[in-house]
Amino acid sequence: MSASPTSAETTALLLESPRRLSVEDYHRMIQAGILEEDERVELLEGVIVAMSPQNDPHAWPVEWLNRLFVRLLGDEYRIRPQLPLTLGDRNEPEPDLAVVRAGPRTKGRHPQTALLVIEVAGDSLRKDLKVKGALYARFGIPEYWIVNLGAEVVDVMTDPEPEAAAYRRTRTVTKEETLTCEVLPLVSFPVRQLFA
Repeated sequence: MSASPTSAETTALLLESPRRLSVEDYHRMIQAGILEEDERVELLEGVIVAMSPQNDPHAWPVEWLNRLFVRLLGDEYRIRPQLPLTLGDRNEPEPDLAVVRAGPRTKGRHPQTALLVIEVAGDSLRKDLKVKGALYARFGIPEYWIVNLGAEVVDVMTDPEPEAAAYRRTRTVTKEETLTCEVLPLVSFPVRQLFA
């Protein structure tokens, strides 16, 4: 007779074939009150994932970038701070900032793409880099930034290769440099302002 499996073995067995949720399932859970509408979660690859709490070091770059983008881009674009993007049937991330083209509002639907997505990362750095980076590349988001709070740099990813779920070009912009957005060249600023 074999010994009982350890909790790690049990967890591994259970995760071999998890039931992935669709965006529709996720919305039904919100409508039914299983998830609160303002609960800090997002749907990634069919899994409900907790989002990091927002502290002051996280909030400042989001607020500062939001004001900058609204001022520089005007009415041609919609600036969406911490709002959902629906990417396929199993993903509804809530990036810290997304820039989408302005157009008629589709009632009851979130945008299905963006020109630029920004995540502000402290504890979430690995998830933002590995999981969300692959997701945004797979869905062809042209430019993705990670504002890395620990290193005080901005990692910029461009030229997505959807089949490989990866960005072909990455660069790190330091506090001593000016960051100019490739897809929205009107947006240019000294990186040090994000970490003031």
